[in-house]
Amino acid sequence: MAQIVKRAYKYRFHPTPEQAEDLARTFGCVRLVYNKALEERTRAYTLEGRRVSYVESSARLTEWKRDGDHDFLSEVSSVPLQQALRHLQAGFANFFAKRAKYPTFKSKKKSRPSAEYTRSAFRWRDGRLTLAKMDAPLNIVWSRPLPQGAEPSTVTVSKDAAGRWFVSLLVEEKIAPLPSVEANVGIDAGLNHLLVLSTGEKIANPRHERVDRRKLAKAQRALARKEKGSANRAKAKLKVAKVYARIADRRRDHLHKVTTRLVRENQVIAVEDLTVRNMMRNRSLARAISDASWRELRLMLEYKARWYGRELVAVDRWFPSSKLCSACGTLQGRMPLNVREWACPCGAVHDRDVNAAKNILAAGLAER
Repeated sequence: MAQIVKRAYKYRFHPTPEQAEDLARTFGCVRLVYNKALEERTRAYTLEGRRVSYVESSARLTEWKRDGDHDFLSEVSSVPLQQALRHLQAGFANFFAKRAKYPTFKSKKKSRPSAEYTRSAFRWRDGRLTLAKMDAPLNIVWSRPLPQGAEPSTVTVSKDAAGRWFVSLLVEEKIAPLPSVEANVGIDAGLNHLLVLSTGEKIANPRHERVDRRKLAKAQRALARKEKGSANRAKAKLKVAKVYARIADRRRDHLHKVTTRLVRENQVIAVEDLTVRNMMRNRSLARAISDASWRELRLMLEYKARWYGRELVAVDRWFPSSKLCSACGTLQGRMPLNVREWACPCGAVHDRDVNAAKNILAAGLAER
């Protein structure tokens, strides 16, 4: 049965100088409002033990616009400013529910500038998007079409460190589940190979960061030589950001292709419940783990399986998948990482990673 899901479609766009100036001003106002509201809520919570509501923060925003020092807040659309307060409210709700850490201030240098527009703050007509306070539509590069008849309910505009502008359109889309298949697969995440499947297939790890490491190091050395605050340093910083953006884009594209294929071909997908954050503390492996991007791969599998009627099963991280014989079930003793192939007393000879993937699949099917 088809389901209605909210799905974001992200595109690049090229603003005019006037649009870029207006958006930069909006980004600055969003950051200011968020930080001022966070400061006041923190003061109330620390000194008075009182929780400030979204309604109170919204009233304070009206006062800021009239106090004489922040008149410029009225020059931009009010919707992104209200959305910033709503995001802050959600951050505090998650904090008090112990789902997240305490909200932090947005930094001009480190935070990605963005602004969110709801339906009342943009015009969508004949596939052309015009934001509030703007006369002309955005020049969007339509790299893929929106679903037929879809209209965005929320628009988020952002600019990355490489100077690229993006617009994300949130739409409601009807997604039908894929036809059922008999195939199931277990997945063992690795570094030499991105993934090893229980079928015996080994999916190569492109190592995008390693491929561009020399180019990245050269750009970083050039940045280190530039005087702080100079125009040349800003240019060098942009070059570093562009290299990082190239690495991230290629990695994300590869992960999308791999996860889409796995979801299409298998009914049940079993994976290890890895704690990537803890594994990143290993300095000798952190860079390789980051380049493999296991966490992003897991997130992609989760939402694609949910959309297309597949089942993703996470096996306990302490399950001894590598040391368990997938043929007879005998548990072996200590097995260092350099042991890539081993023989069981039952006569079976195992590739370490393929054997682990088979055991992960068996454990996943047993936990369903």
